[in-house]
Amino acid sequence: MSSGLIGAIILWLIVAVIGIAVIVYLLNWLYHRSTKEVSFVRTGFGGETVVINGGALVLPIVHEVTPVNMNVLRIPVARGREQAVITRDRMRVDIEAEFFVRVAQQPEAVAAAAATLGRRTMDAERLADLLSGKFVGALRSVAAEMTLDEMHEKRGDYVSAVEARAADALARNGLELESVAITDLDQTDLEFFNPANRFDAEGLTQLIEAIEIRRKARNDIEQSSMVAIRSRNLEAEKETLNLERESESARLAQEREIEALRAAQRTGIVRDQVEREAEAAHARITTEQETRELEITRRRSLEAAEIRAQQEIEQSRIAQELALEKARIEREKVLRHAQIAQRHASETAEISAGEDVERARIVSERQLREARIVAEEETEVREAARGQQVEAARIAAQQAVESARVAQEQVLSKARIERDRLQRSQQIAQRQSIDEAEISAREEVERARIASERGLNEARILQERDLKRLEIERSQALELAELERQIALLEKQIEEADARAASEAARAKAVVAAEKVTTLRETEVAERLAAIDRLLATKNADTAKTAAEADRITAAAAAEAQRLRNEAENVLSADARASLLRAKLIDRLEGIVRESVKPMEKIEGIRILHVDGLAGNGGGGGHRSPTDEVIESALRYRAQAPLIDEMMKEIGVEGSSVARMGDIFRSARDAQSLAKEAESKKSKKDD
Repeated sequence: MSSGLIGAIILWLIVAVIGIAVIVYLLNWLYHRSTKEVSFVRTGFGGETVVINGGALVLPIVHEVTPVNMNVLRIPVARGREQAVITRDRMRVDIEAEFFVRVAQQPEAVAAAAATLGRRTMDAERLADLLSGKFVGALRSVAAEMTLDEMHEKRGDYVSAVEARAADALARNGLELESVAITDLDQTDLEFFNPANRFDAEGLTQLIEAIEIRRKARNDIEQSSMVAIRSRNLEAEKETLNLERESESARLAQEREIEALRAAQRTGIVRDQVEREAEAAHARITTEQETRELEITRRRSLEAAEIRAQQEIEQSRIAQELALEKARIEREKVLRHAQIAQRHASETAEISAGEDVERARIVSERQLREARIVAEEETEVREAARGQQVEAARIAAQQAVESARVAQEQVLSKARIERDRLQRSQQIAQRQSIDEAEISAREEVERARIASERGLNEARILQERDLKRLEIERSQALELAELERQIALLEKQIEEADARAASEAARAKAVVAAEKVTTLRETEVAERLAAIDRLLATKNADTAKTAAEADRITAAAAAEAQRLRNEAENVLSADARASLLRAKLIDRLEGIVRESVKPMEKIEGIRILHVDGLAGNGGGGGHRSPTDEVIESALRYRAQAPLIDEMMKEIGVEGSSVARMGDIFRSARDAQSLAKEAESKKSKKDD
């Protein structure tokens, strides 16, 4: 082979390689391929060419390429609140749905998508903005044919109907609806219903009616359950009260037995105590008698010594007074020499009379003291004997009284036990009846309250329904009147007047219904209060009856005790009864004497004018001292003297003589002075 041929072959090979490289480059630049995700449509020279799963030459000047996205696109659609869809029963529904769309795997569909949508298929947001209106229309149109319950219960049917409606609209754009997903479906809140909107007004009325019906049913169930619970509580409380009554009866029986044993023991203790007191009284009487005898003997010796000392003192005082008087007379004789001659006789007579009066007074006082001592001794002896008799009678009477008191206490204890048992039984029965009545009253009140609340709820629901219906009618009338306002102003005014009249009539009906409910409730409350008042009146009457029975038993026991006391006093002798009478008079002697001399309080003052030796002052007057005369004059002022003297005579005190009364006072004063001296001597000895 020649070299020229070889060179030509090489040249042609190089040209072929270059040509192939150019061809490959041109093909890579001008040949467009489609993928599974993106197809395209070539337009221009040669007409429209749809390329799916293939390729085609695209010349830059003569051809135009429109890409079409073959993937499934998710287009979310949400409608809620004011933009919620409206169902056939005029309910607003918040709905959220997702539409999954794609371009059909057909040349016609790809060409339609490229022609109607263009490059929007490559951008899901732009495509959603374009197609959302179609999807919302499909959702609304299908929802208008179904109720809220049907949409919820037949969600598959609803989705199928939406798919069918949306598929027809998408087919014109070369799209096919793969599926529809309802992600959320719920009723719109009541606050987004517009009462001025006809659809919203109708739906709101039905919705409120359904809600109130459910609320009423729930309330009926709750009230029925509450009544059943309270009925069971009533039965349990009745059983508890029966158990308490049995327990209280057992306790009362035990207390009655214990009280009987205590009464028997108390009777024995009182009997022993009375015997011991009687023995002690006998011993005390004997001791007091011996003590009084010793006291009388000692007092007699003291009186004798006192009398002797008084006589010596009086004699020395008289002698001293005589000496002093003589000295005074001598001084007066020296100083008044002129008057001695005129008054010497009268002074001497006066001195002699004074000496005689003084001597007579000393003698009378000594005799009176001796007589008083003897009388006191006799009185002490009589008092001791009488005191012994009185003490014996008192002990006997005390024994009888104690026996009567023990018997009375037994009777009272039995009566008190019986009364307590009756009262407690009555209280238990009364408390049980009151509790049962209160429980029944509470049940009646609860039933009445439930009925009244039920009536109130029904009346309120009816009233609200009427008011809402009237509001809707009024809104409709206003809308129609607004639309026809330009046609006939007069007709508009007439319709408004009719609407107001209907509204006022409805309000009047609502007011009448409310008044009826209020009247029913107040009537039930008044009947309940009247029943409670009757129960309280019955309780007060039973309490008063029980108190009256207790008072009757107490009065019977007191009468029995008084009868036993009278029988004990009747068995006493006449001397014992007289001694008891004198003892009572002695106990009240202080008050009697105080009341007898009470008129002396009106004496404002006493002036003593003592003149001896005058005419008419002789006889027994020389034996009375000025003190006796003052006491006699004061005691004559008494008005009850006879009665008081008779009563004092009954107890052994001679009060008929006024002079004797003065002796009594002096004796009391002397006794007080002796007692004081004895106490002072005793205190000195102790020191």
